Amino acid sequence: MDLGLNRRAAALADAMAADADALRVGVSHLDNGARLIDCGIDAEGGLEAGRRLSEICLAGRATVSVTTAELGPLMLPAVRVITDDPVSACLASQYAGWAIQRDSYFAMGSGPARCLSRAEEQLFDRLAYVERADRAVLVLEGRTPPSPAIAAYVAERCGVEPRALTLLIAPTASVAGCVQIAARSVETALHKLMELGFDLTKIRSGAGLCPIAPVAKNDLRGIGWTNDCILYGARSYLTVRATDQEIDAVAERLPASSSADYGTPFYDIFNRYDRQFYKIDKMLFSPAEVTINNLLTGRVIRRGHVNPDVLQASLGLA
Repeated sequence: MDLGLNRRAAALADAMAADADALRVGVSHLDNGARLIDCGIDAEGGLEAGRRLSEICLAGRATVSVTTAELGPLMLPAVRVITDDPVSACLASQYAGWAIQRDSYFAMGSGPARCLSRAEEQLFDRLAYVERADRAVLVLEGRTPPSPAIAAYVAERCGVEPRALTLLIAPTASVAGCVQIAARSVETALHKLMELGFDLTKIRSGAGLCPIAPVAKNDLRGIGWTNDCILYGARSYLTVRATDQEIDAVAERLPASSSADYGTPFYDIFNRYDRQFYKIDKMLFSPAEVTINNLLTGRVIRRGHVNPDVLQASLGLA
């Protein structure tokens, strides 16, 4: 079934552009007509811009709100995500799986335009999701605005005209960038379940809470802080319809603590692997804590735990 993820995201992007002044975002059009919404490069952005950016990443299939979280003595703003369509919202749309790499340009792409480009063909084959749309929306995590050539490339891959493409961008070290990464508490749990071979069709709803990282002095430090907020501070809750045996087969490996790389700030782990993401144990990338409610049996299990000590060490507060 075509859920119209790009149509939903485009409507949210239109509303964001209409409120640009209040949100402190910049709206412009490239020479080929593609729309660019700057949420944190030249524009200041803010928490509300990040919240709306997150809902665009999720194609309007989840509700995102900003609250606070206490981790030991540490209090941080936090993002709460609630969805009754977690697979479509988080994996078909939000997952940052499209690396936009052309010439010297690089940014990670999230959002529903991924459904159209199918750059991650194996993922979308597994999700069995196909979408057709006359508008495309892609969220970029990067420091450099895309050129008309980059927009043309994205539009061509998505099968739309450049003027029908909206690109939103926020660097890691920006308020909006930190918010949209914190909104991945449910997504990281689902992606981990997928990696572990769990039947995604049995996941019914999801909720998550993740602290928002402070804005770091640069994007490299920001990568460390935002990842640590997920690995050591995020909590996820999932409802599933499965056998208890199916849940038991994956439960122990669900939280970040199941990884051999767990236990030190991500910046240090990143440097240990010569700043090569794909050398890091992929089992690390998941929330600190995951709770599962089996709707078929009424069983509730919790695995993992938040780790304020490592998070405070990461932020230089230890």
